[in-house]
Amino acid sequence: MGKRIRVQRRGRGAPTWRASTHKRVAPAEYPPISKREIEEFIKAKVVKLVHDPGRGTPLAQIKTETGESFYTVAVEGLYEGQEIALGSKAPVNIGNIIPVGNIPEGTIICNIELSPGDGGKLARSSGAYATIVGHTAEGTIIKLPSGKTQYVSDLCRATIGVISAAGRVDKPFLKAGAKYHWMKAKGHKYPRTRGRAMIAAVHPYGSSKRSARKVTTVARGAPPGQKVGLIAARSAGRKKKRRK
Repeated sequence: MGKRIRVQRRGRGAPTWRASTHKRVAPAEYPPISKREIEEFIKAKVVKLVHDPGRGTPLAQIKTETGESFYTVAVEGLYEGQEIALGSKAPVNIGNIIPVGNIPEGTIICNIELSPGDGGKLARSSGAYATIVGHTAEGTIIKLPSGKTQYVSDLCRATIGVISAAGRVDKPFLKAGAKYHWMKAKGHKYPRTRGRAMIAAVHPYGSSKRSARKVTTVARGAPPGQKVGLIAARSAGRKKKRRK
């Protein structure tokens, strides 16, 4: 009998698979919406910019004039000691947090809420940004980094600007050790071996013999160990052009 495959071993929660979450600084979230923020705006200041292990962009610690402190993902051009504002009547400047319904069309934004008060969900990775396309009765239309357009409520907040560390993916790792520590911070297993490169005893796709390879599609309810590859796939392989 072969050893348990990666899918089975991961579920046991051994230290090999565990992320170093105790080193992380804080969640990157907007503070709860206040009445003053809805009616006008609150002044705030960038206290410091910090590195957060496992995250691709720096965090900015923000302290408001009401004494509230929170962390959010930093945008390009943000610096320590910078004065920013949060609220519906805040000016459209880099780093300010404003409801999307009050942001002019064509403005570049990031860290967008999907529902008012959820803290920010969209366009949060390094160099990501979205664009305000238009305002309608149904809500605000935004163009996401994928190119897809989406309606969000006018009360959803967003940060003006582009998420920092846009050139992060351009820098090569140069050595395996650098990639190892990056993966360890994120809690990912590294290095990863292809199932096809294994022997038949240790993986459903194992064996160099093509006839020994099992089907790549598996049912949604398949048990760990069988559930590898194209899970609950509606189709497999290259799509064929249909003749008209």
